[in-house]
Amino acid sequence: MTGRALDWLLALAGGVLLTLMTQSNAVLAHHTDALYASWAAHGLGAVVALLLVLTLSRRRPAPRQPAGTQDEGRTPLWYRLGGIPGALVVVLSAVAVNSELALAGTIALMLTGQVVFGTVADHLGLLHTPRRRVTGTDLAVAGSVLAGSVLIVLGGA
Repeated sequence: MTGRALDWLLALAGGVLLTLMTQSNAVLAHHTDALYASWAAHGLGAVVALLLVLTLSRRRPAPRQPAGTQDEGRTPLWYRLGGIPGALVVVLSAVAVNSELALAGTIALMLTGQVVFGTVADHLGLLHTPRRRVTGTDLAVAGSVLAGSVLIVLGGA
């Protein structure tokens, strides 16, 4: 399998897993509350991540850095704060799924937010991404995703 095809499959699998996670957390939040669902999801996620790190670290040794370049490979501390938006996504999606939006409306609007923010982040070079001009195609895609989201939300009402 080529690298590009694998990338597409991994991205699709990530979308499926995100939808499953959102639904599972919403059900848990319905029976408890959104904050508890977030803690449960992140607690279990931390355990799974630790097991993956321990498993994968035994399979291949850490890459060695040339002498004198140890500080160059250091990641800025604020990059490690990605769990904060992740926790907010879990809480907000658990609340939204249990509203009139339901699962399809929540996922559709989350996708709209991702496309719009991704386009803006690419244009501005946010988070050290390469800058990319916004094209008419980008705007058409964002508009189509937004229109589809509106149809899903209003069609389910």
